[in-house]
Amino acid sequence: MQQHFILHKPYGYLSQLINNQNKRKNKRLLGELFDFPEGTMAIGRLDENSEGLLFLTTDGKVSETIRSAKVEKEYYAQVDGLITTEAINKLQKGVEISVNGTKYVTKSCSAKNIENVSVFPFENRKVRDARHGPTSWVSITLTEGKFRQVRKMTAAVGFPTLRLVRVRIGSVLLSLKTGNTKKVDSFFN
Repeated sequence: MQQHFILHKPYGYLSQLINNQNKRKNKRLLGELFDFPEGTMAIGRLDENSEGLLFLTTDGKVSETIRSAKVEKEYYAQVDGLITTEAINKLQKGVEISVNGTKYVTKSCSAKNIENVSVFPFENRKVRDARHGPTSWVSITLTEGKFRQVRKMTAAVGFPTLRLVRVRIGSVLLSLKTGNTKKVDSFFN
């Protein structure tokens, strides 16, 4: 029987359950947060410095469907500086980033300035001291998922990402507290 899980991945964890690398012996892994059954895999990834909604499953077919362009993924990025309307417009139209050393123009996407991030249950973690200047939040919704894409996109428009939280996959919103896991029958009802 296939099993599915929703997790609020904390900052500082790798999106894997077991350590199969010699270089990263002291890294924190998702298996420390919950006793997942053998064969469980993360669907898509959030890098070690990113946090938020993550699906895990024992069913590879479900993984393929969710990673496809049919399912939107929404991210909240806290960026360095007060993001401008011009930068938002550029993000919406697509920007040039590097993917595996090759220039790539991102697909058009939804992007908007976010005033209130308290609608989601993520930690009010300070990323830097206020004397380093203001920060702002932007929502970016993608149907693709290149390596570190959101971080590269915000940097390309002059507003590097300081903090990144995935808040939605398809119709599922981030609702768990940081580090919590919930077993579900399916991801989308």
